[in-house]
Amino acid sequence: MMKRYLFAASMAIALLAGPAMAAECPALLQHELPKLRSKETIDLCEQFQGKALVVVNTASFCGFAPQFKGLEALYQRYKDEGLVLLGVPSDDFFQESDDAGETAKVCYVDYGVTFPMTQKQPVRGSDATPLFKELAEQAGRAPLWNFYKYVVDRNGKVVDYFSSKVEPDDPDLIAAVEKALGK
Repeated sequence: MMKRYLFAASMAIALLAGPAMAAECPALLQHELPKLRSKETIDLCEQFQGKALVVVNTASFCGFAPQFKGLEALYQRYKDEGLVLLGVPSDDFFQESDDAGETAKVCYVDYGVTFPMTQKQPVRGSDATPLFKELAEQAGRAPLWNFYKYVVDRNGKVVDYFSSKVEPDDPDLIAAVEKALGK
């Protein structure tokens, strides 16, 4: 009888804790996105809650694609301090392949990206993925081109955003990342 009572009590606690834990996750992270070249999804809450985040809309055939190298360097520099980069390929500006294999080759092989990448997603307007709708709302600006960079703090709030022209090693971007990390 005692075992049943303990089991019932632990189940009740688990059920009550579930919504409480979900409520702790910021609205910005309450989404899942399909991982590039995988059947897996990226659960933003599960993987990024409590971490600083740089979200970048990418395009393999954009003139800014060489920024992948700088983004990877930024990720490597700060990942042990709690920074995650998330690359979101998009064809909103007509510079991304329809072939996920080709996108993966550009990211992983050509530029050596190790940070998480999603499958191609819309990032502007009414069709934008919910993550980018939230980023645009918080920042007051949707991406105007590929390689817009949104810096998000550990609480899921946009600290700053940067245009395509801002390189990943730009001092202002570094300062925003350090602010998001709480440095």
